[in-house]
Amino acid sequence: MEQQELMDLINEAIVLTIQLSAPIMIIGLVVGVAVALFQALTQIQEMTLVFVPKILAIFAALYLLLPFMTSTLIQFMQLIGDRIVAIQ
Repeated sequence: MEQQELMDLINEAIVLTIQLSAPIMIIGLVVGVAVALFQALTQIQEMTLVFVPKILAIFAALYLLLPFMTSTLIQFMQLIGDRIVAIQ
């Protein structure tokens, strides 16, 4: 495997990591901002109030997005396996 092929593979892995993690992080961000806005509007200053809705939203998103994540990772691993076989 040449250096350019290796760099392309690393680039694909980084893009795949961003694609898989971005929806979960965006959902956590949106829920966190919504709870913070709710706290600001009601003047409830409980620090632990943010964690429960955020954790529930992230778990729900993981539950819904897990089939997509799994199929994407399987495709990527098959691509890597095909490239490894092509080397020999």
